[in-house]
Amino acid sequence: MTNQFSPDAFDLKILAELQRDADQSMQELGDKVGLSHTPCWRRVKRLEEQGVIRRRVTLLNAEQLRVSVNVFVNVTLRRHQENALNRFEDAVLDIPEVVECYTVSGDTDFLLRVLVENVTAYEHLLKRTLVHLPEVGNLSSTFALRQVKYTTELPLHPL
Repeated sequence: MTNQFSPDAFDLKILAELQRDADQSMQELGDKVGLSHTPCWRRVKRLEEQGVIRRRVTLLNAEQLRVSVNVFVNVTLRRHQENALNRFEDAVLDIPEVVECYTVSGDTDFLLRVLVENVTAYEHLLKRTLVHLPEVGNLSSTFALRQVKYTTELPLHPL
C-alpha cells in the first residue's frame, strides 16, 4: 500500500505556483508561498521524491507548430482478453500523434486524443496506422472545432 499524500497549506501553495510556472527560481517561489529559499527547496525536493511532482516540462504552442487539429478517436477492440488489450496499449505508445490514451467504460474500449496538422494528415494516420493497430474492431473519429478550455493545472482545492 502506498503512502497517501497529506499536503499542508504550504505544499498546496507550492504545487499551485509550480503548475502555473515551473521555471521560477526557488527564491521567487518561496516569496510567493511565504517561505525562505531553503525550506521551500526542501519541500519541493520532498514532493519530487514522493512522486507528487512527476517532472517539470515546457508547454508548447500547438498552433504555432502546426499540430493544432484535435481528433478524439473512440476505439472498440475485436477481443477483450488481457493480451489483446496489452498489445493495443503497447502499440499506441509508439504513435507520436496520439498524445493521450484512456481505457474507458461504455460502448468503446479506448479514447484517444490525436494531434495532427490537418484533416489530410489525420486521414493518412488513420489509413496507415490506426486501422492496423492490434485487435482494432472499430474506430470512430470526432474532430474538435474549437478548444474552449485547456489547462494542465490539476484542481488542488479538494485536498
